[in-house]
Amino acid sequence: MEAQAQGLLESEPLQGRDEDAIASADFSSMLSEEEKEELKAELVQLEDEIATLRQVLSAKERHLVEIKQKLGMNLMNELKQNFSRSWHDMQTTTAYKKTHETLSHAGQKATAAFSNVGTAISKKFGDMRNSPTFKSFEERVETTVTSLKTKVGGTNHGGGSFEEVLSSTAHASSQNASGGPRQTKDEELQC
Repeated sequence: MEAQAQGLLESEPLQGRDEDAIASADFSSMLSEEEKEELKAELVQLEDEIATLRQVLSAKERHLVEIKQKLGMNLMNELKQNFSRSWHDMQTTTAYKKTHETLSHAGQKATAAFSNVGTAISKKFGDMRNSPTFKSFEERVETTVTSLKTKVGGTNHGGGSFEEVLSSTAHASSQNASGGPRQTKDEELQC
């Protein structure tokens, strides 16, 4: 008896085959005429209530649209709000948090790797600059710049930067090429 009572009191939903069995059962033969009439009256009443509820719902939806229009709420604002709410809901999920943490950790590792590569490259450039070959090349460039200064602009006591030497060279060559007044060698040296 206890097993039967427990089977009747189960709160689990009906399974698919149970629903099929109930749908295929013919309860009309087990009902009296009076019960059938009561059920038909209840059916009509439920259909009327459903129709009334649909009308009320439709009226309330129209009223809702009117209020939103008066408040200046439009479809775009609603979409933005829905998107913001959905984005917030998604960010609070466990899967998002785990993915965010994983990507953040990977980004930190990538940043550290790039930093190490940059340090290694800087060190190689520093080593290259201190190498005898680079120093020899640097000395040649300085010698060339110094000789250009003396040939083009004479002796410049202020020293001058490499840009000044280049601009004076360009200026001197443009004067010679433009056919401007020709200077004698003594005048060239006095500049």
